[in-house]
Amino acid sequence: MDSFNLDKFRSYIPENLPQLPKLPLRMPTWPAGHTSMNPDDEVDEEADDPVVANRDKGKLPVHRSTTEEEEGLSLEAPQPISAGPKSNLDLINECDNFPYYQTNSKLFFAHINTYYGLYVADYPETELGYILPSIAAVFRGLPDWKVNDSDRSLTLVTGSTEKERSKIVAMTTTALRATGHFKILRGWRDELYPVYGPNRDLLFSIERAASALFGIVTYGCHMTAYTRSKRPKSEAEVGGDEEELRIWVPRRAATKQTYGGMLDNTVAGGIATGESAFESMVRESAEEASLPEDLVRKHAKAVGTVTYFHIRDQRAGGETRLLQPECQYVYDLELAESVVPKPSDDEVEGFELMGVDEVKEALRQGELKPNCALVLLDFFVRHGILTAEDEGYIEIVARLHRRLEFPTV
Repeated sequence: MDSFNLDKFRSYIPENLPQLPKLPLRMPTWPAGHTSMNPDDEVDEEADDPVVANRDKGKLPVHRSTTEEEEGLSLEAPQPISAGPKSNLDLINECDNFPYYQTNSKLFFAHINTYYGLYVADYPETELGYILPSIAAVFRGLPDWKVNDSDRSLTLVTGSTEKERSKIVAMTTTALRATGHFKILRGWRDELYPVYGPNRDLLFSIERAASALFGIVTYGCHMTAYTRSKRPKSEAEVGGDEEELRIWVPRRAATKQTYGGMLDNTVAGGIATGESAFESMVRESAEEASLPEDLVRKHAKAVGTVTYFHIRDQRAGGETRLLQPECQYVYDLELAESVVPKPSDDEVEGFELMGVDEVKEALRQGELKPNCALVLLDFFVRHGILTAEDEGYIEIVARLHRRLEFPTV
């Protein structure tokens, strides 16, 4: 990163902060440690230092600092699909846009061979996220961190407890923010996100705004509030009244740093360290939609999760191409017609009660925040609105529940 002032960055790290005792660095070799290696590679498992037999297939070792362009892996920032109405699969592809090995192995390896894996020293064989090389370079020479170009890894090498690791990460991210270099950190939230390792162990917590810089799995909760009402059928229709399902859809404030002005799910928010998914939903329901706590606790129904691996584009705010694997806990809430969600902060412009056809049209026109579009597609599947008769049904259902490459809670 030619434009990043490393000396300035280091100056923000307090000199009088006591350093934690150094732990022995137990870095794995590339084939043993990196979970994203090419499964087609042949590995000499009996050697003291296993190596990839065919380097052309796997990740090449690099013994110097490199950039994406130097390796010939110029991965452009993803762009929203803009031409014409969007299909349901278009909506899936915009959000779950990290390539799959099964469908495009060449593109898959072009991506993972570009990134550095994130590790902590106590779990040297467990990747926690993917980091762009330009970001990994910032950590070179810093205390508590080890950049290894040979196996393309960034390791937090000190701290043996969650509290110690979190302290180091907080010190580092605060210094990054102070430089003013990363646009994404201008949206600092003073909220901590959890990072888990094997066996659901909490390894450390990190400032929410910095999570995408480290490419770690983040967690959120999304709720769709809806009503069922009777409407009289027209004279051309046969029978009595018909039940109509309508969905409460908010519009994000145009001033929001991320996805300003786009449509959202009724309630949505991130899950902080130490907070359960349901308690997060109760809190967000009050903060974003002014829904009474007792109503949400009594009637909100947990209906599963939606998972995806997103590469951020310009609509997300801040730097593009950052990695964002996410798990959203999904809830449904049926409301009486007399209950009307109302904004309680400046993050939402207002709520509109939309019919299913109106929501479908908004999806086709790309008006929904990408992950919120997936939550609504999941809602349509579960409520029989999107069925096997619709194009791409099997792929849509499968892609709503991607298996992530990193440890989850």
